[in-house]
Amino acid sequence: MVHITEDMVRRRAEHNECQISSLEEVSLHQQDIERIEHIGRWCRELRILYLQNNLIPRIENLGRLKKLEYLNLALNNIEVIENLEGCESLQKLDLTVNFVGRLSSVDSLRTNLHLTELYLVGNPCAEFEGYRQYVVASLPQLQLLDGTEITRSERIRASQGLEEARRKVWEQEREYLKRRAREKEEAQREREGNKERKPGCDGRCYTDINNPASESEEDQENQEVRSPELDEEQREREFWHTPCSYTPESRLEAHRHLEEQRRAREKEEEETPKAPRTLITAEGRVMNVNEPKLDFSLTEDEENNMVVLDLAVYRHMDTSLIDVDVQPSYARVCVKGKIFQIVLPAEVRPDSSTAQRSQTTGHLVLSMPRAEGEIKATKTVTRPASKSRRSSSSEEKTRNNPVPQRLEVDPTAHTAVDLANIVPKHQSAKHSPLEATTTAPPTSGWSEGFVDDPDVPPLM
Repeated sequence: MVHITEDMVRRRAEHNECQISSLEEVSLHQQDIERIEHIGRWCRELRILYLQNNLIPRIENLGRLKKLEYLNLALNNIEVIENLEGCESLQKLDLTVNFVGRLSSVDSLRTNLHLTELYLVGNPCAEFEGYRQYVVASLPQLQLLDGTEITRSERIRASQGLEEARRKVWEQEREYLKRRAREKEEAQREREGNKERKPGCDGRCYTDINNPASESEEDQENQEVRSPELDEEQREREFWHTPCSYTPESRLEAHRHLEEQRRAREKEEEETPKAPRTLITAEGRVMNVNEPKLDFSLTEDEENNMVVLDLAVYRHMDTSLIDVDVQPSYARVCVKGKIFQIVLPAEVRPDSSTAQRSQTTGHLVLSMPRAEGEIKATKTVTRPASKSRRSSSSEEKTRNNPVPQRLEVDPTAHTAVDLANIVPKHQSAKHSPLEATTTAPPTSGWSEGFVDDPDVPPLM
């Protein structure tokens, strides 16, 4: 039996930051829930509640949801409409394909003054004579019944013939309740018979294959020897092909049968030893593995001398669930515990590799530089290097060379500054010492018509 738990509700409150006290909408459909509980205490602010396609037999524990506007209980095992008087704001109630046979139970919805839409199609009561007339007359606030608008003239006719419609509905209800009582007794007897029945689809006792001596020779000749696999297949075939009435009991029985099959498969999978996962063979050969079944592309970027892997990781999956391992000959990505591994076309440098993920597509891109590759030099124009350029290039070589070098001094090379020749000897004696240091360049560089005026101070 599946119960409504706080963790179940919280997982469906992601849009509300997993807070359930202020939750206004929650969807608990297709969870095999067999009872409504805790919702009225945990989620007082609920406006929309989806509980369709479960195994709920009763409407209960919803009276505290004063703000509830829409309740969907389609495809359940509900037989009576009840316990909704406290849902003061209820506007839409969906009970499609249930087992509501007490049509008179719709009278409990009279206190829901805001109820405008009701769906009862697929229920036994929808087959009663006078069904629509009775519901329209009993609930004057309704505007839509089973998706069909209720006109004013239809409402007047229904109210005029309400007594006659009520009498017919009550008679059909009594007959339906008697039939339901018989169906419950038959289901109970069948359930008890299944418990007492020995292994075998028809209750017969088959010969023990492992110990044939336990039976007499006559019994062995008369009784049929079958393997357990054949018995299981025949039981399965008979279960699904035997006609039965569509009742809450048969629906529960089918659900339990499927649940037993699922548990048997899980148990068999647990008992069956799994083949060990082979990522690298004993010989050292790396295998290509794609357990998460993701699309990918592996390209070689010749311009940047690297290998690029584009892995189409699920867009909305959290990055913390991805683990990347780059080796010189292969790359391995673990996505939610499933391994993706691929052999690289060239040896790469793991320490220089980068992993980036797109914020729009969610793809994971691994950029892995090659360990060995051709270095392409840019073309330069050769020019005659001057003395200063040669000296600068030698200085750069000295700077880039980490090994210390010894400097040799050649006394024959005049590299020192000659302080005696700073001031020209032909400088005029009438100039001051300051003016002597700032003399103009030699006359050979003067333009034609230049007049040297000693009264003009020198330009700094």
